[in-house]
Amino acid sequence: MNVRKLILLSLFSATVLYTNAQNKTYEQIIEIAQQDNQVMKHLDVLTNRFGGRPIGSDAYDNAGDWALSKFAEWGIKAQKEEAGQLPVGFNRGPWFGTLLAENGMNLHFVTPSYTSGTKGLQRGHVVIEPKTKSQFDQMKGCLNGAWVLVTGNSTGWPVDFSEKGDSLRAILIAENEEIEKQNQAIRKENRENGTDNPLLPYKDAPALFYKEMRDAGILGIIQSAKVPLTALYDRNVAFDPTMNFDKLPSTPDIKLDEEQYAKIYKMAKERRSFELEFDIRNHFKMGPVKYHNIVAVIPGAKKPDEYVLLSGHLDAFDVATGGVDDGSGVTPVMEAARLLAAAKAKPDRTIVFCLFAGEEFGLLGAKAYTETHEEQLGKISNLFNRDGGPTVPVGIDVPQNRVQDFEKIAEQIRKLNPDFPFKVGTLTPRPQPKGMGGTDASVFAMKGVPTMHLITADSKGYDFSYGEIWHTERDLYNKSIPEYQEQAAAVMAIMALGVANLDSQVKGNEVYTQE
Repeated sequence: MNVRKLILLSLFSATVLYTNAQNKTYEQIIEIAQQDNQVMKHLDVLTNRFGGRPIGSDAYDNAGDWALSKFAEWGIKAQKEEAGQLPVGFNRGPWFGTLLAENGMNLHFVTPSYTSGTKGLQRGHVVIEPKTKSQFDQMKGCLNGAWVLVTGNSTGWPVDFSEKGDSLRAILIAENEEIEKQNQAIRKENRENGTDNPLLPYKDAPALFYKEMRDAGILGIIQSAKVPLTALYDRNVAFDPTMNFDKLPSTPDIKLDEEQYAKIYKMAKERRSFELEFDIRNHFKMGPVKYHNIVAVIPGAKKPDEYVLLSGHLDAFDVATGGVDDGSGVTPVMEAARLLAAAKAKPDRTIVFCLFAGEEFGLLGAKAYTETHEEQLGKISNLFNRDGGPTVPVGIDVPQNRVQDFEKIAEQIRKLNPDFPFKVGTLTPRPQPKGMGGTDASVFAMKGVPTMHLITADSKGYDFSYGEIWHTERDLYNKSIPEYQEQAAAVMAIMALGVANLDSQVKGNEVYTQE
């Protein structure tokens, strides 16, 4: 046998051995995923032991330490990477409230993160906020020790207590003074002429006299909110680098179930005798408080300086426990890592598992990653980011020249569960985005990193609604769908390994067009 034939035979044998080894790895991933899928176990710990996880909280830091310990347990190298810092931290404790009246009731409410709690259990009467200076002067004596009903429907954000907020309110108060003068003239005309001309409406904004009412000694403000209740965070606290304990908000900002609000508003308008009682344990901690991404790596055996990324965000709002947003994303990423490690996968390219910080505060962790790992960006075959709820992956759209490659990966995915067929479609290249969107993936897309996403669906009709849960009190463990989550973890593991083993790297110009 000549040398040329010997080389060809050796190459052929090596290829066969490599292919057999990779197929064996897929088989092991599928077997483990079917018999010992632990994604819901991860979610249980993340949501029910740590709970809601805004950055700057002990819960977030503890969840990050736990994730690090799990990667280490699985034999995967992982580390914390500093992503930024906040001027102060925030921890949420229990909260409750009661209407004290003949037909009393427990109150259904939330408060945004990084806002004030009560000074222990506080009880007080209820007043409706003033809209003009004369109204304020008329009632200022009864503001001390009062809960104040303010107008507007809450969207989850607190009332702006900053100097800028005071300035905007001052403009509206001045306009209302002019309107009040016109209304006085209308009232006079109606009295003298027996007419019934309508009064002009006042300019409206929640808590127009916020500073004045606070200085008068109110206990807190209460705003109507639709169910399910949404609670976000105070941007003035989180993003003001000069924020300190002396400048923190001191007035509780309560978002109350709209039906209860309407009942209490009616009682206050009728000047009935009743009280509200609240105990809200919102606690701050001294800053600055650093927050971190958790980054784990399975090194590539052949092309270690090329990458495939799997990601979800570790942080979550804390009026619930972040079971869906984004526990349903970050725990399949973790389980995908465990499946690959347990199957002793040896990918050609490096697979990186990113648990991003501060997505809810403005994609902060993803932005930090793209800055500190700038050298990676042109070498990432794809970022698979999961942040759309616990629905099940049913397909992916890829560039036309990649359909055959991804069909081979899909063949392995189809072995997982026949209930969830997986389809490979054709992706029409889209313009590379110039601004951030609603998920961490958009930060990478702006840099030209391919961000082909897994298409998901509620295939079995669990009537899942992300909009019902997103940023609300219902973002809980039991809103995730176990069989969807288990499938998602296995799909992500197989997809990551398949893309890591492609003959050539997926490039940004295959996914995006340049304008």
